[in-house]
Amino acid sequence: MSKEYVIHCDESTSKGEFCSNFYGGALVSSEELDQIRAILAKKKTELHLNGEVKWDKVTANYLEKYIGLIECFFDLIEAGSVKVRIMFTQNIHKAIGLTAEQRDEEYFILYYHFIKHAFGLIYSNDTDEVIQVRLLLDQLPDNKEKADKFRSFVASLSKNPKFRHAQIHIRKEDIGDAKSHDHDILQCLDIVLGSMQFRLNNLHKVVPKGKKRRGKRTVAKEKLYNRINQRIRGIYPNFNIGISTGTGGDIENRWKHPYRHWLFTPSESEYVPEKSKKKK
Repeated sequence: MSKEYVIHCDESTSKGEFCSNFYGGALVSSEELDQIRAILAKKKTELHLNGEVKWDKVTANYLEKYIGLIECFFDLIEAGSVKVRIMFTQNIHKAIGLTAEQRDEEYFILYYHFIKHAFGLIYSNDTDEVIQVRLLLDQLPDNKEKADKFRSFVASLSKNPKFRHAQIHIRKEDIGDAKSHDHDILQCLDIVLGSMQFRLNNLHKVVPKGKKRRGKRTVAKEKLYNRINQRIRGIYPNFNIGISTGTGGDIENRWKHPYRHWLFTPSESEYVPEKSKKKK
């Protein structure tokens, strides 16, 4: 007998002014997957959101509808039906000592670390059952050879001693791509992830060239981010989006928490002060 978790994965902004390499994941139990999909689909219908929703489509006219959908998504997070994780890097910490191959495979390596650590999967199993993990990625590498290599790379986590001890299995054939247009969970994740890269890269302050004020879309996006931040702080008061979420003295909270951020810092890095927000 085994249990299965499905992790929907997304990425955004490989290179931002202050923060880069944004990765997001939304984990659900396969037992609840159909119900969660039905809840989100019903909410979208109620809100007359007939097409794909995503951060890049946020406008003033659709703001209230997007807020309504995100309220529903965070209700599911608070209820423990969905676990969300956001990972990113800060440009002030520049990786050093990387080989040419490591730089070329940065996408693979960061995804590997994200799946390995962000959800605290090794703390998820206190039974004798095997736990299968299925990954649905919004974007696999763009050619078959790279996609196959990526699947093998991530699936190798099953050989990790801590994963083996916790009986966490990731099969190569269970790593697939998913079109966000067909997956409402991915669409909601895209909005949350997009809001974080928007705020952490100070895009809420952008004024179009030749203008004196911010555009209506920027203002709408800031309002949507603010509501998302309010919902997060409803779970964790004084939540800081720019740092790794603490564990409160219990390492198993890496798994138990419904929502967490992870500021990924390379093991070998140099400090680049000119990339600091404080310099701006």
